[in-house]
Amino acid sequence: MKRALPFLIIVIVLAAAGVIAWEMKQSAVQPPVAAPRPTASAPAIPPKVGEPGAEPPHAQGDPKAPVTLEEFGDFQCPPCGLLHPVLKTMQQEFGPALRIIFREFPLVPAHQYALAAARAAEAAGMQGKFWEMHDLIYENQKSWSNAFDVRPIFEGYATKIGLDVEKFKRDLSSETVAQRILQDGKRGHSMGVQGTPTVFINGREVPFESLAPEKLRVVIKFELARK
Repeated sequence: MKRALPFLIIVIVLAAAGVIAWEMKQSAVQPPVAAPRPTASAPAIPPKVGEPGAEPPHAQGDPKAPVTLEEFGDFQCPPCGLLHPVLKTMQQEFGPALRIIFREFPLVPAHQYALAAARAAEAAGMQGKFWEMHDLIYENQKSWSNAFDVRPIFEGYATKIGLDVEKFKRDLSSETVAQRILQDGKRGHSMGVQGTPTVFINGREVPFESLAPEKLRVVIKFELARK
């Protein structure tokens, strides 16, 4: 019961964000519609700061990069799965100019395995393999999302990326993992996140319809021009 308590707290905190309304809005995944291109004369929107979130954050790229993209994601969220290769493309195109941070924001109870997937990624992170697990989970999202039991699947991923599987299984229910997910959720709520994927670039929220590669590329280039 004591082990389950941190995750019950996570469920309560994250479920309070109006998940159902957001899911209804985004459940039909369509190619994003073109968003207005920002102009130099447009008034600057102040960046959001919010609570700190889990420290250190899971990040790829130079901490001094001029552009930081922060994603609040749910591993079982279909639009998040579609965004995953887009962000990979942006990493390749912008290289050291772009830093990417991933924050846990499992939508529970709407997605029954979202919290388990977040725990698996964080447990892998305890052995320095967060991004390897992150990528495997997203790349195989359709297969495990319909499984009866995801535990052996995630344990299989742990084996594949070279983790100590027994330690991985212990860490799944650890207080450290629970707190990282909880702290990311608190940060998301403090920044007004209500669903996934929600993306901020240098603290400014990117409209959902601007997350297609051709639109996100424009937003990143514009932010580089600011610098």
